[in-house]
Amino acid sequence: MFRRLIIATDLSAASNALIHGLGGLRTLGAEECLLLQCLSSQETNPVALPFATAVLERNLQSQKEILEHQGFKVETRILPGVEKDEINRIAVEEDFSIIVVGALKHTLTNDLFFSGLAYNLIHHANKPVLIVRLEAHPTEGFVCLNPIGIERENPVLFPTDFSDNSETAFKYIEKMVMGGLKKVILFHVMNKAKIKPELEEWLPEFNEADNQRLKNIKNTLLKIGNAEIETLIRYGMPADEIFKLIEERNPQLVVMGSQGRGFVKEIFLGSVSHDVARHSSASVLLIPAKRGGE
Repeated sequence: MFRRLIIATDLSAASNALIHGLGGLRTLGAEECLLLQCLSSQETNPVALPFATAVLERNLQSQKEILEHQGFKVETRILPGVEKDEINRIAVEEDFSIIVVGALKHTLTNDLFFSGLAYNLIHHANKPVLIVRLEAHPTEGFVCLNPIGIERENPVLFPTDFSDNSETAFKYIEKMVMGGLKKVILFHVMNKAKIKPELEEWLPEFNEADNQRLKNIKNTLLKIGNAEIETLIRYGMPADEIFKLIEERNPQLVVMGSQGRGFVKEIFLGSVSHDVARHSSASVLLIPAKRGGE
């Protein structure tokens, strides 16, 4: 599930911080990387192309050496085209496991190009997207906020709405637990907007049913690994409660389906997962919904 990575890169300091922070993915089974840099229309101008290519090749070689030192087998590639389109095309055509991109926590003042690419990808990707959260440090420049790895004590957070897509995302949690992950938090939010006020009297019954569902998921994980599994249910607005828990527990990674259950187009994890990917302080792995025929 993690074996082959396609890494979106550029010349930015944020991109270099991303590369330095990926070593822990080796413990999740990652083996191969494609470092992909796309050229803009300005860079493919015949006058600018030779210079742009030379600069990019030097940068890619430097990043390649860092990844090779971490134990990856690395290929580099420079292509013309729109980043999100080329990354998604290659990820599907060459069957990469996961698309990896770095991003700062989104605010009105830090909507950088690198972050913008991350958020474009999550709306168009047909493959899982790992958004590695970066931080602008006042003295050290950009750094990876919370490196990901099996050996780390920080938990992996799995918010679920018990939908089919959440079940698909859960396969990644299973894989990590089988590999030796230490801690998992299974989390469900009873959506206040869909319960209050008409269904509020049914909260105890909803809570009992959802607790049993989480217990069943926990038992599945206990059978396949030795991770410490915690289950939590809260009542409120899903994105808000997930943000609160991220701040409380500092997970190394949040794993979510990118489309869930709901009423017509008011899907639960479809919009919530994108909000979390855009605004949370944690890295996020988004698993896209299966399309018809898959």
